[in-house]
Amino acid sequence: MDPCPFLRVLVGNLALKFPVAAKPSFSGVHPSSSPCFCKIKLSDFPTQFATVPLVVDGETSGVNSSSSVLAACFSLNKSQIEKLVSKRKDLLVKIEVYTGRLGPVTCGGDLFGSSAKLLGRIVVPVTGSSLSETKPCVFQNGWTGIRGGTKGYSSAQLHLTVRAEQDPRFVFRFDGEPECSPQVFQVQGSVQQPVFTCKFGFRNERDWDRSRSSITEQSSTSRSWLPKIGSERDQSAKERKGWSITIHDLSGSPVAAASMVTPFVPSPGSHRVSRSNPGAWLILRPVDGSWHPWGRLEAWRESGGSDSIGYRFELLPATSAAATLANSTISSSSGGKFTIDKTGSASPVISPNGSFDLGSGSGSRPGSGDFGYLTAYQYKGFVMSTKVEGMKKKNRKAEVEVAVQHVTCTEDAAVFVALAAAVDLSMDACRLFSQKLRKELRQ
Repeated sequence: MDPCPFLRVLVGNLALKFPVAAKPSFSGVHPSSSPCFCKIKLSDFPTQFATVPLVVDGETSGVNSSSSVLAACFSLNKSQIEKLVSKRKDLLVKIEVYTGRLGPVTCGGDLFGSSAKLLGRIVVPVTGSSLSETKPCVFQNGWTGIRGGTKGYSSAQLHLTVRAEQDPRFVFRFDGEPECSPQVFQVQGSVQQPVFTCKFGFRNERDWDRSRSSITEQSSTSRSWLPKIGSERDQSAKERKGWSITIHDLSGSPVAAASMVTPFVPSPGSHRVSRSNPGAWLILRPVDGSWHPWGRLEAWRESGGSDSIGYRFELLPATSAAATLANSTISSSSGGKFTIDKTGSASPVISPNGSFDLGSGSGSRPGSGDFGYLTAYQYKGFVMSTKVEGMKKKNRKAEVEVAVQHVTCTEDAAVFVALAAAVDLSMDACRLFSQKLRKELRQ
């Protein structure tokens, strides 16, 4: 099946300046400290936050027209795009600019000092009729005045770029929780087509000893997880370990896997997995009949009264050092999204393989000696996201979106599905040890 249409509205390249005459009255604000930030809102999407650098009046250093620094990104699916186009309704990008330092952003809102002052607001219309265009559309690019804020700063100006671009994605949906060994469907609108099956299991020490020799050590970084297996074998029974999930194509061949390589163990005197001793998964892909590490996912429970699950995902390239592609938190009660988005100075190039056939199997893999691995620098633009539902919801069904430019063969899609399964299972692995796991997860 063809990928699903998605569209991204990007806001970036922010900078703030004041006329020379206004600078003396603007006490405490200097380009070196940049104590300004903005709140960016689009329709019903969650508010996003970004710091705003200050520039000296007349200075153009660091300000260009390519939106090289991303401040906010909003993704619209097919139904949202069609609704706006049919109604000829414009979206409004609303930006509020504040003085003061931006504090930590939580799942419930924003935290910034009481000294923060609203400098003013900017509204940029995103024309609904242009959202169906195949080429990127630019709606604002340059300096614009700030209005309606703190008296005396009406002469302040904000530089920004607002543009929209098509970003087609493959969408996959689990037909149940990963520990229930569900099928995985590719989704396009109301049409679902089975493409993968999942097999959840428990890996014991004998299984590990038998399979360890088949995993090729790609680099010193990828070898770093090996000693941890032995060091954790003598841990008490109060741990969650040995979970694994294998992704098979419809012919039954394994095309990706996720294996828990560092147990999830509570920190001393507590019931939580701490950041200082996280559990970890290895995401694997088959190459020439053996498993090779592709990525490593670590997860833990944030300290204090937070119910958030922290995570970090590293890519393990075959020929270079590990690179962190994602590092954030997800609410364990209400859920959230695990996202890899490496939008940088260059717009992602849409692959000509937009109608890639997931049934093509491993025969679509590049030639001998090329494992098809991508380095961190080749992952540009939106890469993938998976919706993670909170622990309160029963029968959770993860949904995965993968940008088409990162899928050239079945295994490319499968590793992202395996990663999504590991993220979902990490929500269970990071449950407080005072809480009982569901029966499917207990050996």
